[in-house]
Amino acid sequence: MDKGLMGLNDVREPSLYTVKAVFILDNDGNRLLSKYYDPELYPSMKEQKNFENNVFNKTHKADNEIAFLEGMTIVYKSSIDLFFYVVGSPQENELMLMAVLNCLFESLSQMLRKNVEKRTLLDNMDGVFLVVDEIIDGGVILESDPQQVIEKVNYRADDSPLSEQSVAQVLQSAKEQIKWSILK
Repeated sequence: MDKGLMGLNDVREPSLYTVKAVFILDNDGNRLLSKYYDPELYPSMKEQKNFENNVFNKTHKADNEIAFLEGMTIVYKSSIDLFFYVVGSPQENELMLMAVLNCLFESLSQMLRKNVEKRTLLDNMDGVFLVVDEIIDGGVILESDPQQVIEKVNYRADDSPLSEQSVAQVLQSAKEQIKWSILK
């Protein structure tokens, strides 16, 4: 077969599975959150952490937004004491990966009231996972509009599950409902 034709056969089919991994590291390179969507990429925790360390070492002092490492396309952004990474395959469109990264960052920024730093992130980890899951599902990009993500997650940093006041309000309401049902 002609070598020119063989090159054409090497072109990969477009895929919805755009994102290989997402992770957030602190300014020491420690993992705060990670989701790997390709089980063959780095199957063990040790391999994942090794990859994250390599990525962090290459990017934490750089002033770029994109890196190519271990055959992966990596887009990243830093904020105060956090580093956000989105990883795709070598032939992946960097603009698509950047759209995911920007959506993640802007969604978290809105959710955390513009206070995107380690302490606030750790205090709101449940919301952080919800945001990631709204943007990406199994490596497929679902949403790239931060406003839509926040609406779907419907999460506010100052909302607590049940404060003492809201428990008292629920009990009071229940007492009144019982009283009125007995009086009828």
